[in-house]
Amino acid sequence: MARTAVVSGGGTGIGLAVAERLAAQGDDVILVGRRESVLAEAAAKIGERATFAAADLETVEGAVQVLQHASERAGRIDVIAAAAGGNAAGKVPEDLPKGFERASWAWTANLRLNVMTAVHLVEGLKPILNDDGRIVLFSSIAAFRGSGSGSYGGSKAALHPYAIDLSAELGARGITANVIAPGYIEDTEFFGTSMTEERRTMLIGQTHNGRPGTPADTAALTAWLASPEAGHVTAQIVQTNGGALAGR
Repeated sequence: MARTAVVSGGGTGIGLAVAERLAAQGDDVILVGRRESVLAEAAAKIGERATFAAADLETVEGAVQVLQHASERAGRIDVIAAAAGGNAAGKVPEDLPKGFERASWAWTANLRLNVMTAVHLVEGLKPILNDDGRIVLFSSIAAFRGSGSGSYGGSKAALHPYAIDLSAELGARGITANVIAPGYIEDTEFFGTSMTEERRTMLIGQTHNGRPGTPADTAALTAWLASPEAGHVTAQIVQTNGGALAGR
């Protein structure tokens, strides 16, 4: 019997790669994001196993929309992959004075973007999450070594204890909760137009295997953590960065 997975950030990048991987192995997938046209294109690409719900998970109302869609579409779900997120620190309004006001804006925005999108999705879907279900959250190498602005790495790090608490809360039902923390991943919208060749070379140079990560790398790890075989792996922060955090 096919499982049902809800994937936020499912229209592009890592989220889309996760949805494609799960659908390819026989799961039904529900894509979640803010941009309906992007989701519609992604669902069409995946095929008949995909539907989508356009919703802003920074809000409680958005989570309610997803719950309603998932309830109507599947009744119960088996996998939650909370891949929505990004770095709001580079989008601070220009009219904000430098100093603590800018810092406050960036911290608040990143907490909404990276923490509340995951919390709203997971908490909203808990009532219809099957026993032996799987929860996968998405952090970053920045949670371990900082992000320059503080707010992005800090917001990602907040997901680590959340997953541990979810694991403790839901473990008796066979539900696992884990976090994936990628390093530099190409072919996503994360960097926009800000990535320079110099920076790319530097990031790849930090790895041990001499290459950038891909959305498919993260999707493969997600698929395993979401599999029945990974039932004894829970409350873990799993890194996928080609050895970049370890250094040389």
